[in-house]
Amino acid sequence: MNNNIDRSITEEFSRSIWSKFRKGIEDYKLIESGDKIAVCISGGKDSMLMAKCIQRLQKYSDLCFEARYIIMDPGYIAKNRSKIIKNAELLGLPANIYDTHILESAAKEKKNKCFLCARLRRGWLYKTAQELGCNKIALGHHFDDVIETILMGMLYGSQVQTMMPKLHSENYPVQVIRPMYLVREADIIKWAEYNELSFIQCACQTTQNHGSSKRAEIKQLLCQLRKINPAVDMNIFRSVENVNLQTLISYHRGDSFHHFLDDFEKGLSIKGTNKFDDTDKKADIF
Repeated sequence: MNNNIDRSITEEFSRSIWSKFRKGIEDYKLIESGDKIAVCISGGKDSMLMAKCIQRLQKYSDLCFEARYIIMDPGYIAKNRSKIIKNAELLGLPANIYDTHILESAAKEKKNKCFLCARLRRGWLYKTAQELGCNKIALGHHFDDVIETILMGMLYGSQVQTMMPKLHSENYPVQVIRPMYLVREADIIKWAEYNELSFIQCACQTTQNHGSSKRAEIKQLLCQLRKINPAVDMNIFRSVENVNLQTLISYHRGDSFHHFLDDFEKGLSIKGTNKFDDTDKKADIF
């Protein structure tokens, strides 16, 4: 293990990575004493750094928990598999690699290859975590993934939703947690470059052959928006923290559906929402 890489997380990148990692853990109660966590390493920069942060948290914090570092090989080519193993060794991660044929199975599907691949991966992770006796699965999604998901839902899915910091599995007694929830991708890239580390990119040939994706389009859009407003990412994030249900036309919680007209005639509106204020010039949109 390279000790300089390990120390850089809490020294050079203390504010941009370590503090935000700890804040996400504490604010959303992602890791607690008694947990046994399946730390899922895909081989990319995000999951590798997440694994290092969890390893350091386990070693130096007051939290008493177990971690199992697992690498699921969906059918990587030899070069990518070798790269992942070497990086795990370089970072001092005691990871076990598991062989599957997920990419091969997904490739046989004529339509929705990505959907099937994601479903097979998810099912394998849940099943393996349960077999290992883990109550949580840690994934490497970061802050940029959260922002992109919010915009994708609005622009392509016609819904307001976000990628949650943790959630329950519907079919397995495990929770999914995202410890890198508040860490920005740009800082992960800087950490990798600072330590002269290189990781595998997307290893799926199908995705590479199909060029641009919806997420790639959202990334480009955000890049343009940041030039106009550097705070746009945080504004989007705060927008799903400060939702005022009385200003929504409709919303649902599970199977329960609500519409603003349900209580409108009862006069349960708040100032500036259902009542038109003709002193507000910004309200004149006609």
